[in-house]
Amino acid sequence: MGGIIFNNVRIFDGAQLREGVGAVRVDGNRIAEVSDAGRAIVPQPGDRVIDGQGQTLMPGLVEAHAHLSWPSSVERFVPGMALPPEDLVLTTARNARILLDHGFTSAYSAGALSKSVEVVLNNFITSGGMPGPRLVASSIEREPPTSGGELDPGQVAEHGQGPDAVRAFVKECAALGAKSVKFLLSGEDALKPGASQQLMYTQEEADAAGEQARESGVWLACHAQASEAVKMGLRAGFRVLYHCTYADREALDMLEAKRDEVFIAPAIGIIQATLDAAPPPHFDMTHMKKSAAEVLALQKELVPELRRRGLKVLPGGDYGFPFNPNGRNARDLELFVQHFGYTPAEALSAATLLGGELMGMGGELGQVKPGFLADLLLVDGDPTRDVTVLQDRQRLRAIMKDGRFHKDPALAALEGDRRD
Repeated sequence: MGGIIFNNVRIFDGAQLREGVGAVRVDGNRIAEVSDAGRAIVPQPGDRVIDGQGQTLMPGLVEAHAHLSWPSSVERFVPGMALPPEDLVLTTARNARILLDHGFTSAYSAGALSKSVEVVLNNFITSGGMPGPRLVASSIEREPPTSGGELDPGQVAEHGQGPDAVRAFVKECAALGAKSVKFLLSGEDALKPGASQQLMYTQEEADAAGEQARESGVWLACHAQASEAVKMGLRAGFRVLYHCTYADREALDMLEAKRDEVFIAPAIGIIQATLDAAPPPHFDMTHMKKSAAEVLALQKELVPELRRRGLKVLPGGDYGFPFNPNGRNARDLELFVQHFGYTPAEALSAATLLGGELMGMGGELGQVKPGFLADLLLVDGDPTRDVTVLQDRQRLRAIMKDGRFHKDPALAALEGDRRD
């Protein structure tokens, strides 16, 4: 079986837009050859040659804060977050396909609404049973039981207090097949005023989670708004920290000291979506809007400082809520440019090259480079000048994952002809 050659393409390689037009050859599931400066790749017998017509070939996008089981998507509005089990399973599978439809060939889960739905889904995706991105699967997000009230034995086992209960939770998630386990180390002001400054765990519990994660071979992620939550996660060895909104100077210094080990996703998408929701879809968002305005102001100062200190900051905006549906994920890149001072190319690099590192595959994912996995997008336009073109799925002329087309450019051209 021959390879696939993209000729006459502009190449964004994950770090920069190469000069002139070039070509890329894919053999199997890997990139075999990359040429630029106007040099075409000579086809071999059996090769398929695609004329890119000067469009942009780039790595597939990585969603750093995926919630595939969060119900709402650009294809289906769900007014709440609870679904019957069968609906949840099918919705999660649908959202996986939707992310791939929109150019996200990889996703790092930030928690699910079911213990094992993402693990099972990932098995189907990797076996070719259904479409979806490469997935670092997670289990349910863990928060401790609230004080007061009686818990049944199952709830105690899942969300009990103390180091032993935390270890048991991490161990169980690993046994189920989750690769990342997420903890809510702090609360969230958008849900309850003042909650962002409330710690949900002790340092001893967080340390126990870190110890068990290392023993079980899984990664830890955390929702950490409060500065003390950020510090707690860093001390315990958490790998991915979401939000970090209220990080003080000590927390920033601790982050900088671990800049080669940790990843941060501020989740700007949900903040902007909250501010834009008018009228709210199904409930009063007055308090949420007030909180979002405060968070946005703080993040506009935080993220440039994180970048100045050399931290790895990635797009990923908490998509899946009714007012922030799955499928709108590429908007995060625009918001990085709009609010955080990124150039379009820098935002692209955060979502591709850094995304490959986040997935634990930095040596083979997220770049257009010989030997790397062939997760590629052919884009009608130049996203290094206008990153918003990635929000229009019709301008994704080809979507390739693991050397196979999820969206074939020939079929895309036929669809375009029919629309014309």
